[in-house]
Amino acid sequence: MLLGVVSMLTDISSEAVSAVLPIYLTSVVGLAPLAYGLVDGIFHGASALVRVLGGWIADRGDHPKWVAVFGYGVSALTRLAIIPMQGLVSITMVISVDRLGKGVRTAPRDALIAASSPRESLGRAFGVHRALDTTGALIGPLLAFLILLAVPGGYRAVFLVSFAAAAVGLAVLLLFVPDLRPRRAMARGPAEMTSPSLRLLGERRFGGLVAATALVGVVTVGDGFLYLSLLEQESIRAVHFPLLFVGSSIAYLALAVPLGRLSDRIGRARVFVAGHLALLGAYLCAGGLVEGAAIGISCLLLLGTYYAATDGVLAALTGNVVHPSVRASGIATAQTMIATARFMASLGFGTLWTLIGLSSAMMAVAVGLVVVLPIAWLLLRHAETDLTSPAPV
Repeated sequence: MLLGVVSMLTDISSEAVSAVLPIYLTSVVGLAPLAYGLVDGIFHGASALVRVLGGWIADRGDHPKWVAVFGYGVSALTRLAIIPMQGLVSITMVISVDRLGKGVRTAPRDALIAASSPRESLGRAFGVHRALDTTGALIGPLLAFLILLAVPGGYRAVFLVSFAAAAVGLAVLLLFVPDLRPRRAMARGPAEMTSPSLRLLGERRFGGLVAATALVGVVTVGDGFLYLSLLEQESIRAVHFPLLFVGSSIAYLALAVPLGRLSDRIGRARVFVAGHLALLGAYLCAGGLVEGAAIGISCLLLLGTYYAATDGVLAALTGNVVHPSVRASGIATAQTMIATARFMASLGFGTLWTLIGLSSAMMAVAVGLVVVLPIAWLLLRHAETDLTSPAPV
């Protein structure tokens, strides 16, 4: 629960920035579509560089809390650093550092959640965490909207408030979250630790899981692209842009715990794949194939459903497949593959946007998702294992 509070405060911070970043970069800073695709790709992919390292350090040192503290602290500082930045290079550097902090902290945090939860209820545990996390993702964009409503063009005010929320979250982590040590609890010594990631990839179930997430990742574009597509269709006004993030977060918040529990009952792979069907629906709405007054609302509901069915569910699935002694490394490896694939997706989508237009590019990734999803399902079917029998390393 405390980690959920930390994530909620951090998401208030990060999502307040995320809610204004697409329109800030394209309309205020004036980045071209391809340049924005690069920044968006870095936003989603830069963390891939250190996710495995963060997970390995957490496993090796058996102190996941302090690795997470470092990552949260680095990200908090970038909220102030972005204020004076104007050019593509400087903005890219700040966003890269922010994402590196996220990459370091994510796997240790999820390992702490898994270490403090019974195996048979991992889906519910991650669902509760993601619900609190999404509460922050709901509050952050709403806060950004209210700030910009009171101070038109007040992006610096958004960044300052974002820093304050991140600092409070870091304080909660430092002062109140216990320093759980999963390996000590299992009485496993340092001599039993080897370099885990390559060995994990060689294990059939885990290798299949990573391959499946990579496949769907290369056709998963950032939320900003979907929202800019809705803006282009004149489904919304620019002043209401931050509220799009609120809408998808409401759906995520409502469904995170129910879908987490459902994944414990019917299988996490099934729920994960079903979530990507919801993402496909969001693509079709944003691409203009589906028309009507409710197109914006439908897109947001589908996108929120996608996140609720995949984010915590994937962490729970991964945490069950790998041995507890290398859980942080396993989660980090899977997350690294997703982040790398989404980096490629953002660069590719920015190029498609430049060449064929935003709506046509959205339809192209929808077709790509239709092609790869059956393959991902076949791989994930073999990855899922009985809850009482974790895979050996």
